Amino acid sequence: MTASIALFLIIAAGALVLFISGRVRIDLAALLIIVVLAFSGLLPVREAMAGFSSEAALITASVFVISAGLAATGLADRVGGWIGALAGASEWRTLLVVVPSVALVAAFTHQLMVVAMMLPVLLHLARARGLAPSRLLMPMAFAASLGTTLTVLGAPALLLTSSLLHRSGEHELGVFSILPLGVALTAMGTLYLLLLRWVLPRRGGEEADTPLVGLGRYFTEIALPPGSRWAGRTMEEFLAQYGSHLQVADWLRNGASLPRPFAPLALLEGDVLLVQASPEEIASFVAQPDLVLHAVAQAGEALPLGLSERAQGRARLFQAMLAPQSALIGQTLAGADFPARFGVIAVGLWRRDGWFDGELARTRLEAGDLLVLWGPPERFHQVAEYRGFLTLSPFKADAKQRHKAGLALAILGVSVAAAATGLVPPMLAFMAGAVAMMLSGCVPIDQGYRAIDLRPFLMIAAAIPLGMAMERSGTAAWLAQGVAWLAQGWSPFAVLLLLFAAAALLTQLLSDTATAALLVPVAIAFAQQAAIDPAAAAVTVTVGAVAAFLTPIGHHGSLLVLRAGQYRFIDFLILGLPLTVLIGLVTAWIAPMLFSAG
Repeated sequence: MTASIALFLIIAAGALVLFISGRVRIDLAALLIIVVLAFSGLLPVREAMAGFSSEAALITASVFVISAGLAATGLADRVGGWIGALAGASEWRTLLVVVPSVALVAAFTHQLMVVAMMLPVLLHLARARGLAPSRLLMPMAFAASLGTTLTVLGAPALLLTSSLLHRSGEHELGVFSILPLGVALTAMGTLYLLLLRWVLPRRGGEEADTPLVGLGRYFTEIALPPGSRWAGRTMEEFLAQYGSHLQVADWLRNGASLPRPFAPLALLEGDVLLVQASPEEIASFVAQPDLVLHAVAQAGEALPLGLSERAQGRARLFQAMLAPQSALIGQTLAGADFPARFGVIAVGLWRRDGWFDGELARTRLEAGDLLVLWGPPERFHQVAEYRGFLTLSPFKADAKQRHKAGLALAILGVSVAAAATGLVPPMLAFMAGAVAMMLSGCVPIDQGYRAIDLRPFLMIAAAIPLGMAMERSGTAAWLAQGVAWLAQGWSPFAVLLLLFAAAALLTQLLSDTATAALLVPVAIAFAQQAAIDPAAAAVTVTVGAVAAFLTPIGHHGSLLVLRAGQYRFIDFLILGLPLTVLIGLVTAWIAPMLFSAG
């Protein structure tokens, strides 16, 4: 062992302690690794900083923005709604639809976003159809991780592996170069989860964690303006798109409620729907051309106190709670005349244990009501000074540009096609896609930047120089010799299983990116000495890092469903251990066929 190897091992051990202990935030730990590598002399400063400009890091940031565009246009919600509609009422059919569908979506977006998108959909589906949420959520989280093996875009660890292969003189991974392996793993995982779903516990979910209940749902009225694309279409079609995130309480035409059932009836211009919706949906109706907030539409062009059409572009949503002694108590929303009194418009209402029908404007106000108010920010000083309100706060919600869903899908398709066909480098293709999402208005620029999770970005920025230092110091070759001695006489299949097992265990303590950064250079160095293609060894290690389900700690998606499904740690081991073993066997068998050393 040389001094360089000893120094690198000390730095790597320190990094492991930081990552495992959690005493330092993971993003700060990543920056610390970069600084230490530069000061130690193992790498020159330029190479220590190379991770920030690496293809893997820039693609990861771009994919976050593209994913935000899919969410901001409601496309992600629509996919969730389609999946829910196809799932049917039985548990096995729900899993048969959910597992491959979630995997497919996760192949092109961030898996955590997919789990977050599907969590409320499946909880709502479970409540509506009398299914135990715990029978659906864990398979869904597993499917999101399996989906990351369909394309190189699915996980930052795979992008890092591609970069490490390139730096070692090997060919980079193409966008779809691991697709056959991912298809085999997803198909096997789907069959496994269907056959062994009986081992899953039957427990209820934490409904309060979802945006479908509690304070997250307000009543508001939406109207169909002239030229709305929904005119002439049935309520059933409307609910196919919106049913997962709003509930229709009443349907008014010319001031009168229409008879139920609503599903077969056709919508007409001027119809008003009383709906219970999330903050995001209410904010979305301000910007959509096909559905408008009824209260705003009623005000028309003669909006009083400066609420002209020019001012509407600056209008914002706020929420205010009525005080117990407010003079507004007992008045209707129409009678209170918010436009004349405050220069704002009341567009929504929340009331504890409240349910409304008929016109919202005729609802009499009660103490504790939470009103959603719309108007220019400068008008809200009058609301804040009025003693009849207890609180006034911004209505925190990002509007969804649902009418731009087709454009967002087209941007994603063009980006993937350009990268996959080699017309432009993948980094440029996805950076262009991210820029297009923001320039087209699919996602506001500030929201797009906020969508970039710096933790995986900084992890990649630190992991690349860490891998370079492992190679430059001779540590990768030294460890590869140790693996060669340990696996002397083993078949390539057995060696790949050993590499997979090492990654599967280490990723329970570290992130998949950190695991790949430490083990992929060793796998490449060992493969270059043995009769194994380096790409096959590197991909096997990375699959072990991104698709090992021994504990919920290994994957953020599993942590997200842990409380929602009321799971215990042992639940993940019971279902995840056999699945992880199968994934290792399939990967060690298929990877050498995908990447032939000859």
